[in-house]
Amino acid sequence: MASFGVIVSGRPVLTDAQAISQTQFAFQIPSQPSFSHIVVFLLPGITLPDGTAAAVYAQLPGASDFKLLGAIANEKPSAIFKVNNKVGGPAGGGLGDEDAMVDEGTSANGATVPLALGISVEPAQQVAAALDQKKAQDAAASATPNMGQGNELVLRGQNTVTTKVLAQRIIKNCYDFLTSWGTGDTVPLKAFQAWWTKFENKIERDPGFLERSDGG
Repeated sequence: MASFGVIVSGRPVLTDAQAISQTQFAFQIPSQPSFSHIVVFLLPGITLPDGTAAAVYAQLPGASDFKLLGAIANEKPSAIFKVNNKVGGPAGGGLGDEDAMVDEGTSANGATVPLALGISVEPAQQVAAALDQKKAQDAAASATPNMGQGNELVLRGQNTVTTKVLAQRIIKNCYDFLTSWGTGDTVPLKAFQAWWTKFENKIERDPGFLERSDGG
């Protein structure tokens, strides 16, 4: 007897789950036309055994493994799962929902690859633990880019200091050279051109001289 139904917006309700075992069921959902949400629900009159929940998994087109999306239970008999091309963030509706991916549902040979949806009736505590683990993994994954960004800012700050010091040394090098032309407020343009030529030549001969000294 069918226990679960699936709705994809604009399509007929699916109730023809393939029974893998007494507690495991699977749907093959065509990935084209593309869609962004699916609804999984208990059929009217169906209740799960006490102390259990139905974990919902998806094998996305082109993927080799199933990913936990969330779960439904007697107290939460339906859930909406958001599917797009980036994993992460709540989908809104289930006992711990997860964005999945349904983006390109075409294989290399041009055939349309369906999304495989698996539903497994498991002990409620086991499902809750799996969802908690998933949330922790998602939180860690979302924190990693922020940590990287912090490190990048630190490095960027260090680079800014280095650039500032180098700029100061270049200016000092130029000032020392130009003041050698005299003490007046006006320096001829050819003096600056002479400094620039000398400076370029020195950089070519010894690129690191500014980093080792005060630029003299």
